[in-house]
Amino acid sequence: MSNFQKYACAVILASALAGCAAYRAQPLSTKAGWPEGLNRLEVDPSKMPLDELATHTFDPADGLDMTEVAMIAVANNPELKLARDDAGIASAQAFSAGLLPDPQIGFSPQFPQNGIPGENVTAFDLGLTYNLGAIMTHSLKSGAARSDLAKADLALLWQEWQVVGRARLLFARICSMRNVLGILEQSRNLAMMRHAREKDALRDNDLTLTKLAADENALQGIDRQIIDTHRLIEKDRHELNKLLGLAPDTRLHLVGEANISAPDKREIAKRLSDLAAIRPDLMALQAGYKAQDMRLRQAILSQFPAISFGLVRARDNTGINYEGFSVSLNLPIFNRNRGNIAVARATRRRLHDEFQIRLNQARSDAEQILSDQALLEAELGQLNGDVATLSRLSSRADVAFGAGDMDLAAYFGLKDTELSKKIEKNAVEESILEERIALLTMIGGQLKESK
Repeated sequence: MSNFQKYACAVILASALAGCAAYRAQPLSTKAGWPEGLNRLEVDPSKMPLDELATHTFDPADGLDMTEVAMIAVANNPELKLARDDAGIASAQAFSAGLLPDPQIGFSPQFPQNGIPGENVTAFDLGLTYNLGAIMTHSLKSGAARSDLAKADLALLWQEWQVVGRARLLFARICSMRNVLGILEQSRNLAMMRHAREKDALRDNDLTLTKLAADENALQGIDRQIIDTHRLIEKDRHELNKLLGLAPDTRLHLVGEANISAPDKREIAKRLSDLAAIRPDLMALQAGYKAQDMRLRQAILSQFPAISFGLVRARDNTGINYEGFSVSLNLPIFNRNRGNIAVARATRRRLHDEFQIRLNQARSDAEQILSDQALLEAELGQLNGDVATLSRLSSRADVAFGAGDMDLAAYFGLKDTELSKKIEKNAVEESILEERIALLTMIGGQLKESK
């Protein structure tokens, strides 16, 4: 080998080594770990997936309202962290797909074993080749990878929407259960007052022991309801901590009410007609379909012969040097990439059907919520009238009972009916709120209020 050839090989080897990545260890921790306090959390409003979150001030010092809870969920939810890692992998794959393949260099020396000394030298073959077929499909391959990256980013955005909806839902449930707890405490105070009066009546032989035992059972039933409500609140608080990526023993100071106004029906209709351009999951399916369409075109192009071209320099054992080129190609006789084309075409067909089915399902789910909302709002209107009527009667009963113009059973029966109706009203309000949260999650963020 000449000095020039040795120098060229050295330069090529040095250039290859210079671009190599370095290894860095990233050891695992064997201890559970959570953020130490809310003040240490990095909540960047500019990275929020919805406008109503991005424009909201985050200040945990005065407690957390429903929007601030959703902001923490976006910033620190464990599943979203993994989804962002997946998006990072998709980004790396898109970068990898955009790179052209490297050329190949080959060097093959042949050392003489029984040649004539002084006449025979070491022979060699030195070649540089490149697969031209990779250039033909490069734009389709990199385009498919970019579409996959867009799909991963949109899937992440859709998951962020889901986490925001889940955070709102848990906040709403906790608020609703706290309202129920307040009503149950009123019911318990009323039952204890009734129980004390009935004990006096029993002592004066104005009441039977059977009636007192029944009221004692009712009081114990209210106590059980209060305990069960406390358990539900603690369960939802634990779920909320887990959703926010906080330690299980974190006590969040939740403030404000979970209130989402009735959305404008015309805007809902407009968004439903534009679901394919609004919903991140539907947009992700479109990006996936586009990527698969490019893979099908890539498979079709790959059925044509793949050509490799190279330059060759050689020397035989007599010292004669040769220069030339090499061309190789596949003969499309048996395979012709027909299997890959069939798989790519069938996969594209499935993605086509999946998008249409998901779009239909999204529209159907939204329409079902709207229909159910109408029924719940009608029921709530009836309950509001009932509670208002019972409240007026209860106020008059307080005066009558205090003046001795109303007996014990009738008074406490009216009070029980009023509190039961308030619990029923609270349950319907919670259902309406949960469905509005679900609707916001389905069709994208805050909606204009109904006028």
